[in-house]
Amino acid sequence: MLTTEDFDYDLPHELIAQTPIEKRDTSRLLVLDHQTGAMADKHFYDIIDQLNPGDAVVMNDSRVMPARLYGVKPETGGHEEVLLLRNTTGDEWETLMKPARRATVGTKVVFGDGELTATVTKELEHGGRMIKFDYDGIFLEILEKLGEMPLPPYIKEKLEDPERYQTVYAKELGSAAAPTAGLHWTKELLEKVQAKGVKLVYITLHVGLGTFRPVSEDNIEDHKMHSEFYQLSEAAAATLNEVKANGGRIIATGTTSIRTLETVATKFNGEIKADSGWTDIFIKPGYQWKAVDAFITNFHLPKSTLVMLVASFTGRDLILNAYKHAVAEKYRFFSFGDAMFIK
Repeated sequence: MLTTEDFDYDLPHELIAQTPIEKRDTSRLLVLDHQTGAMADKHFYDIIDQLNPGDAVVMNDSRVMPARLYGVKPETGGHEEVLLLRNTTGDEWETLMKPARRATVGTKVVFGDGELTATVTKELEHGGRMIKFDYDGIFLEILEKLGEMPLPPYIKEKLEDPERYQTVYAKELGSAAAPTAGLHWTKELLEKVQAKGVKLVYITLHVGLGTFRPVSEDNIEDHKMHSEFYQLSEAAAATLNEVKANGGRIIATGTTSIRTLETVATKFNGEIKADSGWTDIFIKPGYQWKAVDAFITNFHLPKSTLVMLVASFTGRDLILNAYKHAVAEKYRFFSFGDAMFIK
């Protein structure tokens, strides 16, 4: 039985990146061969040397919503912070509220000058609340005006340019957090990759905060993943099947792309087909990979489901050894940190 503690590692606090690096593709890249265990220290722009003509690079084009709202309860004048997680139906949203204990069913919160109001309709676990919004106009336009970018809690610095927490190809609004492995790509580097004969494929998975929720159970089998919405188009499926048929590799940018591809391949017995829906796939050691041949990923939080996902591809000892190397070499960790290429 694998426990949560089996995926812990020592991380000096100063290695948690607080700000994005000046030029996206100059971040460092640890290349790990999961067959031999060989490691090489590179820069992200060197990724092009790891890609072959006929491969496909898959990217998640989800865009982060300005999902953090600050409001006031008209009854008491108390302040309330609301973090939007996902839109369930109509104007109803699953959210996290702070302070949650005072946000009981029926509680009203007003945002801005009253152009947006919310009513708590249901209490969920972990401080979660279902709320229903009331407004005139277009919700996403109001959100753009009133909302803030929800940076992860371990980032204490203010982000000067909110676009640095978006990938350069972010398009489909809907994530509560960025698919951060994609933050290293620049438009110029993607053009070079394409010029080399590598296919660029875009899919969508709207990242929920459940991805980052710490695993509280000792036995990892008892952990329940939150659902996230994904979409894979006919065009993307056709390209990926063509790449596979011609002997190319499917290379995922980030764990969100991995979860989408593996969800679809699991659903269709190893085939990739156009599909959309909700996934709560938990990829952990023992999982049989079906679609992805190699991937780019950042360095993840100790004891997180994301470390477990990567360990299921490399083996636990190898990935913890790579993390140890990254700590010794002072790589930058987490959302604004450096990357790995695992092949």
